[in-house]
Amino acid sequence: MLAQVSRFALVGISALIVHWLVVRLLVPLGMPPLIANVFGFAVAFNVSYFGHRKLTFKADALNHSRTLPRFASVALGSFAVNEALYALLLMLTPLRYDVALLLVLGIVAVLTYLFSRFWAFAA
Repeated sequence: MLAQVSRFALVGISALIVHWLVVRLLVPLGMPPLIANVFGFAVAFNVSYFGHRKLTFKADALNHSRTLPRFASVALGSFAVNEALYALLLMLTPLRYDVALLLVLGIVAVLTYLFSRFWAFAA
């Protein structure tokens, strides 16, 4: 269990960095943070799905037609929570957009792990 949580953290941190960097690239180019967040999620989704499939949950034996829709559901649900929390932090706190995003990504990671482990990649 501890090894799996460690692998999840490694993949999750990798996806978080990709997500955060995409947002940090797009906002200075004039894109609003909440829109840039959508693009960051889309890019990081691939890092997350394939990393969790191959490394975290070692689910290569499971069919993509089963795991991809399940993980996409988990990721989209997590992103809905992400976007709502991010919007609230941007509107209600003086936090910079990038700091607020890091907080939100950390909170949402816990939900993603639980749903991924017990449903998306469950044998």
